[in-house]
Amino acid sequence: MKEQLNALREAALKELETLQNPKELEDFRIRYMGKKGSVTGLLRGMGALPAEERPAMGQLVNQLRQELEQAVSEKAQAIQNQLQEEKLAAEQLDVTMPGKTVKSGGLHPLNVVLNDIIDIFQSMGFDVVDGPEVETDYYNFQALNVPEDHPARDMQDTFYLAEGLLLRTQTSAAQARTLEQRKPPIRIICPGRVYRADEVDATHSPVFHQIEGLVIDKGVTMCDLKGVLEQFAQEIYGEDTKVRFRPSFFPFTEPSVEVDVTCSECGGKGCRVCKGAGWIEILGAGMVHPNVLRMGGIDPEEYTGFAFGIGLDRLTTTRYKISDIRLLFENDLRFLEQFDR
Repeated sequence: MKEQLNALREAALKELETLQNPKELEDFRIRYMGKKGSVTGLLRGMGALPAEERPAMGQLVNQLRQELEQAVSEKAQAIQNQLQEEKLAAEQLDVTMPGKTVKSGGLHPLNVVLNDIIDIFQSMGFDVVDGPEVETDYYNFQALNVPEDHPARDMQDTFYLAEGLLLRTQTSAAQARTLEQRKPPIRIICPGRVYRADEVDATHSPVFHQIEGLVIDKGVTMCDLKGVLEQFAQEIYGEDTKVRFRPSFFPFTEPSVEVDVTCSECGGKGCRVCKGAGWIEILGAGMVHPNVLRMGGIDPEEYTGFAFGIGLDRLTTTRYKISDIRLLFENDLRFLEQFDR
């Protein structure tokens, strides 16, 4: 029995030295010290020994077991240290190598200008509201004083959907919804996409962006409208910018005006950007029509207000001197990387 113990110890320790990885070590442990292992087999074979020899032999077998467990533990640590060293060697970095440039994303020029506009109007006490892009005929036209037979509908080529729905042609639809949902005083802007069946060219797109503005309160006049728009234009184009109103027509405002600003390129002297006029049209505006107030449940004898619609795409192209509106929608990184981050 002692000879078997010594032979088993010598074979086990010799084999242990050759092990290279955790799997081989675990197989070794099971083979020698598992339930069916060699050391466990010696313990089971002690029943064949004389009774007086069993205690001493049992002590020797247990000593062998403890010795092998200690050797396995030390070997496991050695293997772990070796694997760690190999991993560190494989992952070693050359700190003298040049770094890799990681490109960071940025805002689209439309979003840059939109954020600036929102900041300007919020500083003047305006709230930002949203409206659905899929609208009903009522909110897109009728509630804005545009009945079914009104000629103003011919000015807007509309994408009609099923069941009386359409893609909104103007963010003014949010004006009608706001009048129903809020009580004066009201001071809001509503930015968003709008849709019209336009031919695609350098200045037109079937999808573009507007920002509707609306103020309703007691005693609101055209002077208030001009003051707000002057402040807005000077924040966008510079403090020397002047604003000009020209008579126009919109069914939901009366009186209605087109709003021009002095050309930011030439300061009003005339150049190729403004086509020699010295002025650039940026938006339409006017006093809210009494019929629109009535349909929104507001008494026009008590309250007045003004509304304006800013073309975000037009504003962006004039601000950055972009000659073709299609560049804003093509997602060409060579173009987009030129703008503010």
